[in-house]
Amino acid sequence: MNTSQSASLFRSVPEKDHFHFFEKGEPDGKKVAEFLKYKKEDVSVAANVPVSSVRYDAKMPSDLRERLVEWATAINLVGSHFNEVNKTMLWFQISNPQLGGMSPRDMIRVGRFKKLLRFIQTALDENTR
Repeated sequence: MNTSQSASLFRSVPEKDHFHFFEKGEPDGKKVAEFLKYKKEDVSVAANVPVSSVRYDAKMPSDLRERLVEWATAINLVGSHFNEVNKTMLWFQISNPQLGGMSPRDMIRVGRFKKLLRFIQTALDENTR
């Protein structure tokens, strides 16, 4: 494996948990939702789980847990670029012409997370060249 392949292999994992979203490998769903300014209904739609299943304790459904890990990871990836909480929060909140005029938080909310993650990874890759 060459250096470029090796670098891209690990590009989906942030260097650091800038926002303290994880405790012993488990996502703090409430912190992630608060960062994105999501209500339970937003989390429900974005994670494709019933509103009644949105909870942030040991009984959290595995589908919700997986989505929260993905979102927290993406936020930390962007945080690794900016190295500043406020800039990262702003990036997720403002509309982005390269995302069809949507904000990243809205991309997540409407179920377009995978497209957003590809966008983030591509942008970070281009920034390191």
